[in-house]
Amino acid sequence: MTLPPIEGLVPPTEEEAAEAWRRVQLARHPQRPRTLDLIPRIFDDFIELHGDRSFRDDPAIVGGPALLDGRAVMVIGHQKGNDTDSNIFRNFGSAHPEGFRKAQRLMRLADKLGIPVITLLDTAGAFPGPAAEERGQAEAIASSIKLMTGLEVPIVVVIVGEGGSGGALAIGVGDEVLALENAVYAVISPEGCAAILWRSPEAAPAAAAAMRMTAADQLKLGVIDSVIAEPGEGAHVDHDATAAALKSAILASLGRISRLDPEALLGSRYARLRGIGLHRETEVADRGEVAAPSLRHRIGRRLHLPGIPRRPRWSEIWPSSDDSENNEGGA
Repeated sequence: MTLPPIEGLVPPTEEEAAEAWRRVQLARHPQRPRTLDLIPRIFDDFIELHGDRSFRDDPAIVGGPALLDGRAVMVIGHQKGNDTDSNIFRNFGSAHPEGFRKAQRLMRLADKLGIPVITLLDTAGAFPGPAAEERGQAEAIASSIKLMTGLEVPIVVVIVGEGGSGGALAIGVGDEVLALENAVYAVISPEGCAAILWRSPEAAPAAAAAMRMTAADQLKLGVIDSVIAEPGEGAHVDHDATAAALKSAILASLGRISRLDPEALLGSRYARLRGIGLHRETEVADRGEVAAPSLRHRIGRRLHLPGIPRRPRWSEIWPSSDDSENNEGGA
């Protein structure tokens, strides 16, 4: 399909689009291991904790304490279903505000106990319905991100499937971010991007390539720190081998970041976040300092005091055709 050009965007080739779309489909595979499939294969003695202590329990996010090779950790992750009924129950892994607030409760508990936090990302995004917005979806995501930036315990984030938008980022701030080979990570779904840029759902493969949302692309961009190889055709063919690879990668990450004291840990986390992305500095001509109007001038303008210049009306700066007609009629 030939897409209309977009200024500043180099269109991906057909091969790039096909490869990116293949990864997206693998990340969404219905038999891909979910959080509750991986937890018993990686951790021991997992105890799921429920509820946000404010509204209700959200099945789209699960979490609780567990043991990783005998070490206490707090595990939190999105939970999708494996069939229609379970997907409806889990809301397809799209959390409501109470889901993120439950995650925050578990993070605070981990921080209090001094145990690392492990998060598993697999969601198309936070739930966008009216009820979620009424209960403060944006605030819940923002406060979760803020909380994670200040936790004084190690945080390892693993993208196991889809890492979509703020729903993923809400539990995605970490000292090291890992991703399975066929996982994807982006601010919007390729279908949503295609609808905005090209007004066509058929452009989703090109959007997936243009957004560079595959694990390999995210590694080159510095968004993630490591890619974990998947067995055979993908994680869906062998859950046990996938879990073994994940466990090894998580242990290696914890071994690196656990050596840091809290101050160094927070400094490293901050530097990692600030180092993502590119920027360009340009020279700006010095126009001199513009003095702000004094309090006397501001009050004088308001009270129309003598000696204080009146602030011109917008119609005087940019007269409209109606104003011109009125002036002519008055003349």
